[in-house]
Amino acid sequence: MLRFSQDIKLLLEKLASQPLTIGDILAETSERGFSLVIALLVLPFLFPMPPGFTGPLGSACLLLSLQMVMGRRSPWLPRKIAQFRFPRRFVLQILRNLRRITRVIEKIARPRLTAFAQSQITWQLNGLCISWLTILLISPIPFTNPIPTVGILLLAVATLEADGLLMCISYVLTALITLIVVSIGYTLWQAPHVLPSLF
Repeated sequence: MLRFSQDIKLLLEKLASQPLTIGDILAETSERGFSLVIALLVLPFLFPMPPGFTGPLGSACLLLSLQMVMGRRSPWLPRKIAQFRFPRRFVLQILRNLRRITRVIEKIARPRLTAFAQSQITWQLNGLCISWLTILLISPIPFTNPIPTVGILLLAVATLEADGLLMCISYVLTALITLIVVSIGYTLWQAPHVLPSLF
């Protein structure tokens, strides 16, 4: 089993049994907290979410990834965001579906091209891609949340597992996700102008 699968399962089980803040989790996970907490922050976007959670989760993910861009290895969040607690119902929902997610990840992720994967420039590039995908994630384009979420998850797992090949694939995927989300946004923006002319 991959480190990611073990870590995220243990973390979710702990969250299900006791209320922990994002700050608590970062304190426990140290440098691994970047990848692990980013994955935890975006996992809920794979499932239906009530309004009000996109802001805190997306803001925390963006702040952490921007710190990666700046080369930081020790994560930090403002107190207001660090004190956010994950709703237990979300945690249980993710736990119920976790095996399906990790089963796919375990088939495609393993340590490869580790010299590239562990370099400082790659760390910063991963942060840049995650930052951009997070901006797409929190942008007000309906029906698109799961699309950038997949890209962020793959980059987080690739970083945690030192999988340079998966990182390279994720860079290409980031470009494709950008094209898809921007195309959907443009189509929806054009819809009010296009529909009247059709009828």
